[in-house]
Amino acid sequence: MKLTDGHHSPLRVTVRRPFSGRWALLLIGLGLLGVFLIDRATGVVPFQHLYYLPIIFAARQFGRRGGWVSSLVAVALYHLANPVLLRFAHGERDVVQTALFVVVGVVTARLQEDARRLEALAGTDDLTGLHNLRAFEQRLRPLVHNSRRAGTPLSLLVLDLDGLKTLNDLHGHLAGAEAVRTVGHIIQSHLPASAFACRYGGDEFVAALPGHPAYSAGGTASVILESVRNTAPVLDGTEFPPGTLSVSIGVACLDGRTGGGPGGTEPDDDGAGEALFRAADAALYEAKRGGRGRVCFA
Repeated sequence: MKLTDGHHSPLRVTVRRPFSGRWALLLIGLGLLGVFLIDRATGVVPFQHLYYLPIIFAARQFGRRGGWVSSLVAVALYHLANPVLLRFAHGERDVVQTALFVVVGVVTARLQEDARRLEALAGTDDLTGLHNLRAFEQRLRPLVHNSRRAGTPLSLLVLDLDGLKTLNDLHGHLAGAEAVRTVGHIIQSHLPASAFACRYGGDEFVAALPGHPAYSAGGTASVILESVRNTAPVLDGTEFPPGTLSVSIGVACLDGRTGGGPGGTEPDDDGAGEALFRAADAALYEAKRGGRGRVCFA
């Protein structure tokens, strides 16, 4: 899916679909049980190394808890498959093998947590703490698909901070950056629980509100607009009065009914998402042409 208003380069991303928790637990359990049966039947060292596979999978899926639990289960199964170990007759190889089960689980979980932390940072806008465009598109695409399949509404708000160039010229770019940050925080604080937003340009934002029809999204837009207007921001160490900041907002809604395209064709999910964004963006520019500081609907 590509979102662009003509001023920014489009970006195409793919959506990762991880295993659900139930299926992951089933695979981990079957993996540990399978290795246990092989270990008990053979007692051969190379097969005992197969315990690492479900341990690594569990740590990747469930983090530190998954790594610890699967490691301890592997240790228990390893002892049950080799009854002599239940009498604490551990050889050096057995001690090393047991320790490796735990080490593999803990290290894999730590690496996975670091990878997720880096992924979150890569998908976060540094200035506002909102999603960046890449992360936003990753989340939006399946919502468009679900909306079209289930017939549920999906609304977009496209927002623009009014008069940022003037603010930069009069008070400096640091004040302008803090104005953008302030608006980003206000947007985040007033979004419904299921909604999410991103900053996709210098002073431009887009928010997705799954399950919200146009009138509900319009109510959220009005609350954001009034909150920005009533805020007395502190910009570059200077307190400004309420009314210093304002935003213009365009609202568009995908109601789940897929309209036909040229020649009777039906747009795909990417096309429907892009059309939804273009509609909200057009409504934004209508709001700006109408005097700014207002909400307009596509």
